[in-house]
Amino acid sequence: MSGAEDGTLNSTSLEGLPGNSSDPGPAHVEQILVPILDAVILVLGVSGHTLVIVILRGRWRRRSPQSPRAGAGTDILLLALSAADLLLLSTVPFHTAAIAMQEWPFGTFMCRLLGFLGSACSSASVFTLATLAVCRYLTVVKPNRAYSLLTPRRVSAVAVLLWVPALSLGAPQFVFRSLGTPKKDPDGLACFAFLSQRDQLIYELFHFVMAFLLPLVTIAVAYGSIYIFLCGRQHAGRAPQVERYQSRVTLTTAMLVLAFTVCWLPSYGLTLARLTDNSSTGASPRYGPFSVFARLMATSSTVMNPILYVLMSQKFRQDLLRLFKRDGQTANVAVAMSAA
Repeated sequence: MSGAEDGTLNSTSLEGLPGNSSDPGPAHVEQILVPILDAVILVLGVSGHTLVIVILRGRWRRRSPQSPRAGAGTDILLLALSAADLLLLSTVPFHTAAIAMQEWPFGTFMCRLLGFLGSACSSASVFTLATLAVCRYLTVVKPNRAYSLLTPRRVSAVAVLLWVPALSLGAPQFVFRSLGTPKKDPDGLACFAFLSQRDQLIYELFHFVMAFLLPLVTIAVAYGSIYIFLCGRQHAGRAPQVERYQSRVTLTTAMLVLAFTVCWLPSYGLTLARLTDNSSTGASPRYGPFSVFARLMATSSTVMNPILYVLMSQKFRQDLLRLFKRDGQTANVAVAMSAA
């Protein structure tokens, strides 16, 4: 994970580890509260993204051969987004167990692997959101160009290639992350990124710029251009049904981006705070309850997307109802056959 995630998604925030505080109260609250909330997030996240993947695959099978590109690019990127979130969710139980035990019991290799996966998955998510914003811009503002460029094969290739920079950003976590005892916390065994504060800060700043700031600037420019374009069309009196549909789809996608930004902003806020904190070691910053809050916000980002699909997209609600109706019919047939 990035340096920001060291004190959020990562279980190795040194607050509450043995010997770190004379007041064990907050640590005990964290040991009880975090596993409960993580369990809720895991159940909602895994079930929600599994439904999303099933629905998107069903939508792909129903797509007619005459119009294979209609909505294909968006569906492919949403599928990639769900895959990244599911992979990120797979790392949560390890961090939850470490928080409950107040130590890192999984060894150095898992310390490195989980840090690497956390950083890569969160980076892949924001890169996918940025690509989704660019695709929406082309679809709404330049539909002819979008039809020629955004073929299913090309969008699929882009979705895969986005993992190259994401994995590159996570690689230092695998190489330099270690299991050790920070000097200022002699009783606390922790999994942290860099023993050198200077190296830690350089990495955190680079990760913040590449995996948060630049993608969000790209997203803001894309959706700002879409908003200006749609406003111009409406003022000109040209707002047919297709453009209204494009506006709804764009709003849904924009809400996905907003939710991601809000969820990860506290985590990256810790990164900026660390840059001005001369007292921190190479391990996680000691910001008490805010570290716990930032971690839970970052983890909950994996749950937000399926919820927003249901709330914002009428088409997704219809697909969900169709899925449950089909499952209900299948169950009735199975009951009838067993009774016979």
